[in-house]
Amino acid sequence: MGYGPIEIIVVVFEGYQFTGEILPELKRLVDTGTITIIDGVFVRKDADGSITSQELDELTDDQNARALIDVLERVDALVSDEDIAELANEMEPGTAAALLAFEHTWAKPFQAAIVASGGRLRANVRVPGSVADEVFAAITELDS
Repeated sequence: MGYGPIEIIVVVFEGYQFTGEILPELKRLVDTGTITIIDGVFVRKDADGSITSQELDELTDDQNARALIDVLERVDALVSDEDIAELANEMEPGTAAALLAFEHTWAKPFQAAIVASGGRLRANVRVPGSVADEVFAAITELDS
């Protein structure tokens, strides 16, 4: 069986404030087989605009960030230097960001069932939760 759908998310931390509070939930998602972290990088943009980045498996200086190594299944080099440069260009000075590439492991059996039934996935659209919240709030307001 091949890969399931792969998604890349970027989480920004103002003032480099990564507290590690996302780690228990990330670990739970990995431990339950919901997702598999396959690549990731931390990017930091200093106040002077200088950029530094580290692959997740290279983190050694921050205990919270280093804990991400425990949830890595593999590092497949999906995140390119161009991806890092594009992310850094969009970041504000004085921020840090974690870019995580993960496989939707939960979807692999469903994907296999689609193929076994003679079907093929034609489209896959992801709507961010914040966008869905805005749309449903607007609908509720219109219905009022």
